[in-house]
Amino acid sequence: MRVLRRAAAMVALLVGAVGIQVIQGGAAQAALPTAAVALGDSFVSGEGAGDYQPVVDTSGAAQGFPGWSAANNNAYFCHRSANASLFKASLPGIQDRFNLACSGGQPSDIANASSARPKGRSVASQLDQLRAVAQTHDIDVVLIGLGSNNTQFTFGDVATLCANRFIADAWTGWWEFWAYLGGDVPQEPCTVSDLASNAEVATATTETTAALRQILDTLAQIDADGVHSVVLQTYTNPLPLDVAPQYRDEDDRTDTRDKFRALGAERYAAGCPIHRASLAPGHVFSENLGNLVKNSYATLAAERPAADLRVLDVQQAFDGARLCENPGSPGNALATPVRIQESPNGNFVNSLSGWDKLRVQKAANTCVTYFQTCQEAWHPNAAGHTVLGQCLSGALTAAPRTVVNCARNANGTLTIS
Repeated sequence: MRVLRRAAAMVALLVGAVGIQVIQGGAAQAALPTAAVALGDSFVSGEGAGDYQPVVDTSGAAQGFPGWSAANNNAYFCHRSANASLFKASLPGIQDRFNLACSGGQPSDIANASSARPKGRSVASQLDQLRAVAQTHDIDVVLIGLGSNNTQFTFGDVATLCANRFIADAWTGWWEFWAYLGGDVPQEPCTVSDLASNAEVATATTETTAALRQILDTLAQIDADGVHSVVLQTYTNPLPLDVAPQYRDEDDRTDTRDKFRALGAERYAAGCPIHRASLAPGHVFSENLGNLVKNSYATLAAERPAADLRVLDVQQAFDGARLCENPGSPGNALATPVRIQESPNGNFVNSLSGWDKLRVQKAANTCVTYFQTCQEAWHPNAAGHTVLGQCLSGALTAAPRTVVNCARNANGTLTIS
């Protein structure tokens, strides 16, 4: 009997100990501050919104602004902004926010250090950065913007292609190309096939889906309580389907003429140096990016029926406030204008009036050599990120496993449905 009583006491002690451990474990878990995290590329990192924060590089050093002539792979040029949408959203219950996205980020940067690929920034993989956050925080919200850059195409290359063709067409006559450049410099409007083929979009979708799967797998392993909402954000086009009437011709020349410098300077000043004929293909490209995200979501939602996934479709979030959509652009737009520097000195050129083709070429070469001098172009500005933050707030109040559309109304309000 004494042995039985002793055994019962031992069981009670063990149960009590386990109970204490469970309670203590629960208390420790509950004590972790809650966090919202942004992963992905420039549309969530805050590119274009200014107030860029230091970024820790692969050596563990926090990189502040290194100067305009620094190498573009410097971690700072991830351009993580204090004005990014993650910081503008209303997120009840969230105590801390972490921006782990990087301008130019690609699907491979999720699991691998960005520096491992050409033109990548010197930052650790975004999953490693996410794991570090999970050491101190309970991750409840994850915003992901991924897919606009991949092994097939990048947003920056697409934008540069169309802008360069317009500038070349505006400032240099066809005969000059043949006489001085051999006639091999493109100056025609962009077409849909110039931007991304169906095959390229399909490959990009596969890459993006695989990277998103890695994020979800990692969250399942590291999240303190296993409960988190994941929002997959699409993209919005910074340009309208057509420019306002005052940006269509100048000095009786449209962009269908050979050499139209006055019109070229006018559109540059307004932030939209691009052929009107390139605008519709650009919107097809944006729609393809949106479908890329939605198709990735559909695949992952089918694989993980219990996951709290949702799509935030922001393709209409800038309706009525895109560059050159209204008089007064770029001051009344939600996106940043194209701006170049004649040299990497921080002095942005706001007007090309009176410039000749040689000066234009010099400035264009600055952008190519020092991409950071023009990488903000055609991204959401601070006001645009505020709008995207409002869209994010709305998406998190919607039911899980839905596609949430955020559209801007004529009066500037948003409809989230």
